[in-house]
Amino acid sequence: MTDQKEGTISRETRGTIFLIGIDRPAKRNAFTWSMLNELSTAYTEYEQDPNLRCAVVFGHGEHFTSGLDLADVGPKIKEGQSFISSDKIDPWALYGKARTKPMICAIRGYCMTVGIELSLAADIIVAASDTKFLQIEIKRGIYPFGGATIRMVQAAGWGNAMRYLLTGDEISASEAYRIGLVQEVTAPGNELDRALEIAQTIAQQAPLGVQATLASARIAIKKGVEAAAADLVPRVMKLMNTQDAQEGLMAMLEKRPGRFTGK
Repeated sequence: MTDQKEGTISRETRGTIFLIGIDRPAKRNAFTWSMLNELSTAYTEYEQDPNLRCAVVFGHGEHFTSGLDLADVGPKIKEGQSFISSDKIDPWALYGKARTKPMICAIRGYCMTVGIELSLAADIIVAASDTKFLQIEIKRGIYPFGGATIRMVQAAGWGNAMRYLLTGDEISASEAYRIGLVQEVTAPGNELDRALEIAQTIAQQAPLGVQATLASARIAIKKGVEAAAADLVPRVMKLMNTQDAQEGLMAMLEKRPGRFTGK
């Protein structure tokens, strides 16, 4: 049974899909320091397992997360401690290694502060219609330091991002969808099933092609269009020499789904 004082990060494997659960429902899944460490470990396990092709992050209970448990985490951050070691994946892809495989977030209830930033660091967000997004650091005398000042601007545009980053006002699921923070809105309780459906579709594609797509898009974001364009042909030439590329061609000729192995 989950220790509600410390909480935990659950893991479940369903075929080629990895489920990562924020598990501290009695505290609205607020992250303790140990949970932050364990989340990084779970992301690393996903990244290093060649049999896993897509992951889904969700919150146990009725909420995704109410953010950081500041009583536990705050003093460590103030001291300059880091919960990410050099050999682990950084779930926020800001202070350490970034994952190379796809990640989907399934969100409902409260999604606050670092939870918004965790979801924005993912690739696809599915939110229940009862989701309440709150980026309220500005109301606590600090500011978002988990990536919202970067990724919310990228996803929603400057004006939409500043509208909420500078006020701390609540963002409804419908508004989050309107400004591009989430990709789909479902009825409450259906968000995880829908995220898993998308994950299953992704997992059926050629893994190396999926990873190449993510890598190319990230180059464009981080280094600009010219750098991404220069990488397009060299990267696809490498893919053309893979077994999966040959399988993709045969599947097309034989009019059947591809059976990809990631080789």
